[in-house]
Amino acid sequence: MRNEAMHIKGVVFHLEGTLIEAPSLDVTQIKTPSPGPDVEAVLGYLRSKNIHLAIFSDDSLEAVKKKLENSSNIRISDFDTIISREQLQAHDGDVDLMALAAEKMKLSVRHVMVVTSDSVILPKVRDTGALTMFFDPLAQFEKKRIETDFYTSQLAELKHIIRQGIPLPPGKLPNDLLREYLNQFVFDDPSILINPGVGEDTAAVDVTSEEVLVLKSDPITFATDSIGQYAVLINANDIATSGAKPRWLLTTLLFPCGVTPYEIRNVINELKSFCRQWDITLCGGHTEITDAVTRPVVTGMMAGTVARHDLIDKRNMAPGDRILLTKGVAVEGTAIIAREFGERLKNLGMADSEIDSARQFLSRISIISEARIAAESRVVSAMHDVTEGGLANAAEELSIAGGYQIRIDVDAIPVFTETRRVCSLLGIDPLGLIGSGSLLICCRQTGCESLMAAIRGAGIDVACIGEVLEKGQGIIALKKAQRTSWPQFEADEITRLF
Repeated sequence: MRNEAMHIKGVVFHLEGTLIEAPSLDVTQIKTPSPGPDVEAVLGYLRSKNIHLAIFSDDSLEAVKKKLENSSNIRISDFDTIISREQLQAHDGDVDLMALAAEKMKLSVRHVMVVTSDSVILPKVRDTGALTMFFDPLAQFEKKRIETDFYTSQLAELKHIIRQGIPLPPGKLPNDLLREYLNQFVFDDPSILINPGVGEDTAAVDVTSEEVLVLKSDPITFATDSIGQYAVLINANDIATSGAKPRWLLTTLLFPCGVTPYEIRNVINELKSFCRQWDITLCGGHTEITDAVTRPVVTGMMAGTVARHDLIDKRNMAPGDRILLTKGVAVEGTAIIAREFGERLKNLGMADSEIDSARQFLSRISIISEARIAAESRVVSAMHDVTEGGLANAAEELSIAGGYQIRIDVDAIPVFTETRRVCSLLGIDPLGLIGSGSLLICCRQTGCESLMAAIRGAGIDVACIGEVLEKGQGIIALKKAQRTSWPQFEADEITRLF
């Protein structure tokens, strides 16, 4: 399935091979079995959900009507439109099939699914933006050989798939869907005493063997694409800056009215995937459809553990400590803008290859790896991940939390080429752009070079951008060795785009 929202309002059946038997081209061939009684149940379900229905056929309109009249479980009145051979020929065959069907049903092509047993037409249909289901009642094709959004050998499965693309009513996620989605998770952490499930309103975790429990909560509001990934990593990043291991996650998922089960399932799948990647257990939460939001919002609450003597406290900063920055500024902001505003960037002259490269920054928003390396080095006095407000805000926060002034060399701050390009085209400052993926590390001067070497050895860029000064608060910025003002932003630069 393509990674995009699925909202189904119409279904177009290839008559032959799905609703009735396909004609055999060779008497020696095995005859395709009839879809049988499933047809009536499927059509009845789709009608009950107000799904527009159409059929297309390589036969003449008169022949199609005769086939339907001779069928015991299909009625002509079931369908909003019939696209016959005459119409297909008049519109240059399969290429215009979807445009023709969508026009007749008064729907956008992307809200239409085509069900066919003819693999030849699938690429042409997919190119139009329509969804496709390949129906293979004999299960004789390998799925990997067929480029289709969905594959089934049982027509009855269409009911479940279509349900994933029908908007949900306001309120809690239906229990059967919640159960289905949660059943994907494997809860093998022995410290979890009560797993998430239908009817479970709390999670229980055994922490008797842990010295320090570190807690964090953060909502994801700017991103819609890959929002589940952001929810895991943004919260895990903060836990890692304390030297702790991210362990347990609770999430509150709020979706706007009109969302489909498929869109919710995609978010939950992302939560599962990235929790598994970083050995984090999703141990509870809540999912709801509500008119209180106009775009998906995921609020995460993460808990982690660390031995007391390994806890990293920003108050341990000291004069002379070096300030390091991993990767570069605005990693997250670059990814979000490229994914949410790709067309705007393209219209401003940014090449597709540049936009695609910026989109891939999403894979860099975790700072867990470099935080672990830093914590194990024993030379770190503080860590702070760069989030909303960018490096400009993060540096100020580090200074306030530690209680020391910080000097920063603006010329030493690394900025990716893609980030410079995006910010230049949109007129925003990369220093004020949301920046998860960058980690500020405060370390003793004597261990600075060895720590930087270790981080680079893991394939992560790092630069020394400043130094801790005397007690106090605030940033002293230098540019070309001359004092300059440190930028301040009332809101993250990305908010200017939404």
